[in-house]
Amino acid sequence: YRNFIGKGQRCLLNISNTKVYKNVLHSSGRFCFQSSQPLGQKTTSLRINSVGQLPHRFSAWNAQIITSFHTSPSLQAAPVPLFWIIVKPAQKLFAIILGRSIRNWWKALPPNKRELFKESARKNKWKILLGVSSLGVLFIMFYFTHLEETPITGRARLLVFGKEHFRELSQIEYDMWMEEFKSKMLPETDARYQVVERVVGHLSESNKDIPQVSALKWVIHVVDEPGVNAFVLPNGQVFVFTGLLNAVSDIHQLSFILGHEIAHAVLEHAVKKASLVHFLDFLSLIFLTMIWAICPRDSLAVVGQWIQSKLQEFMFDRPYSRTLEAEADKVGLQFAAKACVDVRASSVFWQQMELAETIQGQPKLPEWLSTHPSHENRAEHLDRLIPEALKIRESCNCPSLSGPDPRLIFKLNMQHLLESSKDQENPNSTKRDLSKPKLDFPHT
Repeated sequence: YRNFIGKGQRCLLNISNTKVYKNVLHSSGRFCFQSSQPLGQKTTSLRINSVGQLPHRFSAWNAQIITSFHTSPSLQAAPVPLFWIIVKPAQKLFAIILGRSIRNWWKALPPNKRELFKESARKNKWKILLGVSSLGVLFIMFYFTHLEETPITGRARLLVFGKEHFRELSQIEYDMWMEEFKSKMLPETDARYQVVERVVGHLSESNKDIPQVSALKWVIHVVDEPGVNAFVLPNGQVFVFTGLLNAVSDIHQLSFILGHEIAHAVLEHAVKKASLVHFLDFLSLIFLTMIWAICPRDSLAVVGQWIQSKLQEFMFDRPYSRTLEAEADKVGLQFAAKACVDVRASSVFWQQMELAETIQGQPKLPEWLSTHPSHENRAEHLDRLIPEALKIRESCNCPSLSGPDPRLIFKLNMQHLLESSKDQENPNSTKRDLSKPKLDFPHT
């Protein structure tokens, strides 16, 4: 089941007691911070306070978020995907047994019969090559005959399973999440619940011209958990953790994040990820059989199988997950722009997360090891998308953005923080007037 929902739809890394979904996710696309402790434990001195001023079209909400930046994401289902989920381990076991049987059979052959087989293979090499090529053509035909156009972006995507199957599976997952968090759900009267409800409602109302958005009923669930986490199931169930509400600086950042999560559901990333994983797993069975047939010992076959699985993960699974994340960022930013959100705040959020990890001293892993783009690259990618999003915002007759660019404010605060840190390290040094910092930032 882990392969078929995808990390784009939820995050488990910050959930402390999740037994049902242990090993539920392999990779791609969700909003999540891989932090082993609540953000904020080591940054009590850092406070970048801001008030999320609602745009004119947000006036109906009558709500503001005032937060501090704390460096603190029985089975009844459709038979087709569920069948493949169940038989996947059996498929691998069959491939291993088949490969090992071929190896043992070859070892048991007398030398003269081995030579006869080799000679026969040399004589029929073109027939063998034709058979292998035909098999490859069948796989290619299957791939291209199962391509569909992605909603909104128009990008080609592989779909092996039907979307209706995943809606039923999403209901199963929803029931399990509700059981997991039944004692931690905030009531509808809670102010935090109401803020999330209004943000999601405004995003869906502003993008109702998109059929995939208007077709889903968006249901809000706010979980009292410290993890910085949010996810949206393919059937429109929205889950937001209170840790996320403490991590965002204003209403604009929260709107972008929820727009990103809604984009995962609208773009049907769970189905796309499941289809690719299933297609690659089926191909890997051929290589798995070959590995166990060719390797002279079981120990070498196990090593070969591990190498093959890691190559698949780092060459296909994780890069594809990062692609889905980038696509959700782009579409989520467009959703936010149509809702008259200050889209410039989107890149600031990821800069804040980068700063949080730096302050906590968390090790920086190379991006190719992750299912998500790095915070720094994510912020840079959003900065490149912001000009287009501002044009979309303007075309929707949104009120002009007032006040300075939040990206510039963040840079100024970081400059102030660095200078204060240097002064603390060198108390005898000549102190500058921090109220007039000498800055040379590009004009935004």
